[in-house]
Amino acid sequence: MGIPELTEDQMQTLTEIAEKAARDYVLSKVPQRRISALDIIIETEGSKPVTVTVDVDIVLSPLMKACNVGKLADESTERALEAIEEWLRKLSCKSKK
Repeated sequence: MGIPELTEDQMQTLTEIAEKAARDYVLSKVPQRRISALDIIIETEGSKPVTVTVDVDIVLSPLMKACNVGKLADESTERALEAIEEWLRKLSCKSKK
């Protein structure tokens, strides 16, 4: 993608963006009062290239039996990765100027 080596501040921003994207996605699908636990772990390794691992663990209220928790976790992980990619693309464009 042609991104520059990431600074500590940029790495922190990257993890915050990913966490927010995953959380926002889950909350767009399930009311917060129906979520018993929501753990989002973003791990980064290296700075160029950066490797990002996103792990979303969701426990829903027993009232949410019809909700496929695994699919919800996978989709929120995908949203987090998409948000990271979008942010890195913008960063790459800025570094070329």
